[in-house]
Amino acid sequence: MLFRSFIFARALTKKFGDFTAVNAIDFSVRRGESFGLLGPNGAGKSTTMRIIGATSQRTSGEITILGKDPEKFGPQIRAHLGVVPQKDNLDEQLSVTENLYIYGRYFGLPKKFIQGKIDELLDFAQLGEKRNAKVESLSGGMKRRLTIARALVSEPDILMLDEPTTGLDPQARHILWDRLFRLKEKGVTLVITTHFMDEAEQLCERLIVMDRGKIMAEGSPLELIKQFSSREVLEVRFGSENNESYADQLRDKCERIEVLPDRILLYADDAEHVLEEITRAGMHPRTSLVRRSSLEDVFLRLTGRSLIE
Repeated sequence: MLFRSFIFARALTKKFGDFTAVNAIDFSVRRGESFGLLGPNGAGKSTTMRIIGATSQRTSGEITILGKDPEKFGPQIRAHLGVVPQKDNLDEQLSVTENLYIYGRYFGLPKKFIQGKIDELLDFAQLGEKRNAKVESLSGGMKRRLTIARALVSEPDILMLDEPTTGLDPQARHILWDRLFRLKEKGVTLVITTHFMDEAEQLCERLIVMDRGKIMAEGSPLELIKQFSSREVLEVRFGSENNESYADQLRDKCERIEVLPDRILLYADDAEHVLEEITRAGMHPRTSLVRRSSLEDVFLRLTGRSLIE
């Protein structure tokens, strides 16, 4: 069956009393797409994910998942979803294999089917050597990969990942990114929430930037950076007590300037040239860094606040 979109939302709203967690947002997710919801804690990302996952009802607006209304066809929709929650909810006292097997049986899958999937999923998660180990003995990265493997037991049409790498060290994050890239290559539809801009840039073909329940912008990471930021950024530090006074002298040397508590950000297509101009003008920052623009800069431009608070 073909749908106009795998997920389609229009004027989607969720209120908790007087508080509006999701405020009349529109978005769609295509089959095989890697779609991201980017924003700080409290932006409305997880609430939106629960509505998509047919575990929370909307207050108003329209949403369909796989062509169905989740309020009318919740169980049927959930049977086609793989869900990776923000916090791992594995059974710590069971082995890696037992966690996969019991989860498959929970979905009513045949024993033979699950047993055939286990080797495939352990290989995908790079946990073959840990198949008989108890979950409590695994590292954080291993547990996260097992949680993702478990969500794939039922061969879902959509894999939903809520903050998939929170709490992981850099090496574990990159291993997990590699596993998710492989799913993308197989055509699995991914819906990811994250507050890590580098993660969104790595994993998402298209994303929405959310803040306080609203969509601030939508597009590919590259499109958003081109639209809302310069090619490069110069970060300079003159000391927190001096940044404001230096900022006034720097405004005419770049396209845009942002003064943060600990540093000044200068936006320009050639940040090295800006740094040279600053030095020639007799200003010598304690530290300086030239980098390319990121989604963090997009969020700062849209909201006036840093994404990582």
